[in-house]
Amino acid sequence: MTVVDLQTKQCPFCAETIQAQAVKCRFCGEFLNSKKAKALQNRAESNSQSSEDEETDDKILFAGKPSLFGMAPAIVKGLFFLVVAGCLIKLPLESMADDLLGLKLTDNQALAFGQYRVLAGFGLTTVVVLILIIKMVRLKMIYYEVTPERIEWGRGIFDRRVDNLDMFRVIDLKMRRSLFDCIVGIGTVGLVTTDKTDPEFDFEKIRRPRQLYDIIKEASLDADQRNRVIHLE
Repeated sequence: MTVVDLQTKQCPFCAETIQAQAVKCRFCGEFLNSKKAKALQNRAESNSQSSEDEETDDKILFAGKPSLFGMAPAIVKGLFFLVVAGCLIKLPLESMADDLLGLKLTDNQALAFGQYRVLAGFGLTTVVVLILIIKMVRLKMIYYEVTPERIEWGRGIFDRRVDNLDMFRVIDLKMRRSLFDCIVGIGTVGLVTTDKTDPEFDFEKIRRPRQLYDIIKEASLDADQRNRVIHLE
């Protein structure tokens, strides 16, 4: 029994499908073992390798934004001031001042004091809520993206800034997590780099910080090898 090899390939001259073992193309008549054919084949393989390298460079290893849990300290402070504002609005401080401090306020003075007290309470509430909203929007406007070649991020609300950092410039990294961060699964990954614009860069309050730490560590080592970079202490 004769086994026929049905593997095929493309002719480098006319791109028609021919037998893998063919020496001459039956469509264009060109010889496939000539120097010209080998040069075309090498060029095609080189282009294919370049395309694969570009796909590798553009591969996203990590993408994300800071977690709102990172606002926990600001929210706690905000709640404290909201409680103070609530006390200003609800508690009759002018009557308490008369009872505790012995201040003798006239009816007009007590009325004016009460009006200013309520206005101060509402004003403080408005300021605290606005500050928390601005911080929340600013935090969620931050975006991180990590590829094998670079780290890119965007931040800012009205003045949007987008920048990037070459991976081979990373010389050290560290991870910081408080007790609350460990409970809610967030953390901060800090980088020390040779970049003049961002010598120190932080991934603020992100989820899965350990995963990002390992990704950047491996990617920076690979980038150093590809670019033949040696970091001196």
